[in-house]
Amino acid sequence: MRIINRSRNTVLADKAKTADTFFSRLVGLLNRPSLKPSEGLIITPSNSIHSFFMRFTFDAIFLDRNRQVIALTPGFKPFRVSPIYFKAITTIELPEGAIQASKTQIKDEIIIIE
Repeated sequence: MRIINRSRNTVLADKAKTADTFFSRLVGLLNRPSLKPSEGLIITPSNSIHSFFMRFTFDAIFLDRNRQVIALTPGFKPFRVSPIYFKAITTIELPEGAIQASKTQIKDEIIIIE
């Protein structure tokens, strides 16, 4: 899957996967040593995340039902819990630095292409 920031015309990920079942959301990125450039994980439904037992830092983007960015968490470190974003229904986890590199900001529109 591809994740594109339509507002900035930038690619967030070319090789994204979806975590949309209880088990896949529970596991998330736990079994990974890192996220490679252009990889990402789309977690849905999701309005908060944790990084317990993670081995690396990553960026997180929270989207509402219109796929508009409502929160950004660059550099989300292991063993942390994000705030709950009540309007969020999707979280995208990306390699650290992806938010800055893509210039993604609050209110940007994100497109997910299967």
